Amino acid sequence: MLGKTAGGLFWMFRFLERSENTARMLDAGFRIALTRSTAAENEWASVVAAAGVTDAYTAKYDQYIARNVIDFLLRDTSNSSSVWSVIEGARNNARLVRTALTREVWEATNECWITLKDLLAHPISERDLPEVLGTIRQQSALVRGALHGTMLRNDIFDFARLGTYLERADNTARILDVKYYVLLPSASFVGSSLDNVQWESILRSVSAQRAFRWLNPGEINPMGIAEFIILDRRLPRSLSFCYAKIVDNLSYLEADYGLRLDCHEMAAPILQRLKESSIASIFDEGLHEFITAFIRDNMALGAQIEQDYRFIG
Repeated sequence: MLGKTAGGLFWMFRFLERSENTARMLDAGFRIALTRSTAAENEWASVVAAAGVTDAYTAKYDQYIARNVIDFLLRDTSNSSSVWSVIEGARNNARLVRTALTREVWEATNECWITLKDLLAHPISERDLPEVLGTIRQQSALVRGALHGTMLRNDIFDFARLGTYLERADNTARILDVKYYVLLPSASFVGSSLDNVQWESILRSVSAQRAFRWLNPGEINPMGIAEFIILDRRLPRSLSFCYAKIVDNLSYLEADYGLRLDCHEMAAPILQRLKESSIASIFDEGLHEFITAFIRDNMALGAQIEQDYRFIG
């Protein structure tokens, strides 16, 4: 496969995953802002921070109010991570690699672009926001379903999945980093009682609320949530699940091309560290420090994958 095709697949699915992640974070923030109006501005600020666009937002706005945050994260073309920007990027990359995709995957991607182009043509009111966010998640899921249902399990599939899981791991880690103060093991760390609504928002942001309750029918606790989202390999958005898949897909590429590259050497230790860590050891080390190191390593791995496969062909 030519490096340009590999890169197009990689970024097509990173962008699609990012659109869904942004919708999930907005949904969680919106629910808290509705129920806790006195903390609404802080919650909207945390959504912007989790999306990694604080600098871009503050360059344009001086307040974190619902209308501005919603528009910036959904529609603003000056924000390269807005849903509209990344869906446009996903479709452009899909056009670039059109011959590597099945007809169903291309049509699902194009339909996603058409639907969201119409949906985001005008500012979104708070009243309409839940329905709009649901549509964004649904459109992303349709592309993912077409990928799983129609694509060969070859190098094309591997690059698509690498993009998905690198982006997903980054998103989960950023949510944890922004909310880590909520997950401290004792209220004494922050001088006030911990807020169950905030814990619920963390689970909701990674689509883990119901799964956590199934597995933990008792009281919600911060270390249990952190352990679930970081270490539980049954949860599709946990860091451990994402890295198990990343290492698997890299190993398939290694077998296909007969090459073990620098990215393989970088990914394996990240997964091994997750396997060997306990939630107690992570809290002893410092949750913020652990997550900060993970985000740094994940970003470095993404850049290395692009570099290593640029000249394969």
